[in-house]
Order: sequence, then structure tokens, then C-alpha cells
Amino acid sequence: MRVPEALSPGRCALLVVDIQERLMPAINGRGAVVRNAALLLKAAKILKIEIVATTQYVARIGELLPEIRAELAGVTVLDKLHFSCFGDPTIAARIKAIPPPVNTLIVCGVETHICIYQTVAGALRDGYRVVVVADAVSSRTVKNHKLGLARLRELGAVVASTEMVIYELLGEAGTPTFKELLPFLK
Repeated sequence: MRVPEALSPGRCALLVVDIQERLMPAINGRGAVVRNAALLLKAAKILKIEIVATTQYVARIGELLPEIRAELAGVTVLDKLHFSCFGDPTIAARIKAIPPPVNTLIVCGVETHICIYQTVAGALRDGYRVVVVADAVSSRTVKNHKLGLARLRELGAVVASTEMVIYELLGEAGTPTFKELLPFLK
């Protein structure tokens, strides 16, 4: 098996999918998903990684959770009706407008087997490398979450944890960036 190149902040964008008020109470392990997504957002800001955030039918499902909105200062949240971010022309165009050398999407949000799955499939079709953050995605049921992650691996997405992704992006200890992020990682 060929080992892929290490994650690099300059080659990554973070995609935050549908962590919304009326949906999250039904999500299995919602507390961990919200904490880890917020941590990924903090890391993205510190590492200067481009962020794209979406809602699903905001008029019905509500705004992003306050914990997520608090980390999105300056980021325009894009609403969609399609389950896939790549099925929505505005969101797909926004992602594709991120200039090279960005070729990797780090994905968090809900639900693993619906919006995450369909978004990742679209991203892979469009030639992106995709990292799905397993402890920052979930579904209403454990079964659907696990099936979604298994299917994403089959499609060729990398599945990793929040800490795996952040420490790989950091690359080394002792740097100013590492020191800035360390309080959030303890």
C-alpha cells in the first residue's frame, strides 16, 4: 500500500457540514462531534486553512450551533437543499474557487451516511483527496455512522481522528503554531 503525502496546511481546506440546531439533538455522540469540529475550526484558523461551512435547509433545520458559529467569524455559511455539497452549484463553485495548491478536503459534520457520504463521493469524483474526521462526524444511529465510515473508506477517503489530523498538520512540536494550539489539545 502506498503511503500518501502528509497533510500540509497549504494544501488543505476544512469543510464543516450541517452542524445545526434542530438536527444535533438527535445525533449520536453529538457532544464529541461539536467539540471536535470546534477544535478543527480553531486549528484551521491558527494554521490559516481555508474554511467552507454549510447548512442543510436552514429555514427548517435551523442555524449552525452557537459553538460552531463562534469559530466561524468572517466565514459565510452557505445553505443547501442537496445532500451533497457538490450537488449544490454555489457550494461546489465556492470549493472549486479555493486556489491550488489546495487539493485536500478535511471534512466534519453530519450525517455520516447522508450528507458527509454524498459530499465526499462528489469531492472524490472531482479529484480531491478527502480526509473524513471520524470523531467529528456522526449520524442519528451508530449503525449508520459505522456503515457510512466503511463506505467512505471503500470509496478511497482517508478516515482519521481529530488529533491525528491536527498533529499531522502541525508536523512538529516546539513551533509557535504548536504552542498556540497546545492549550486546546490538552
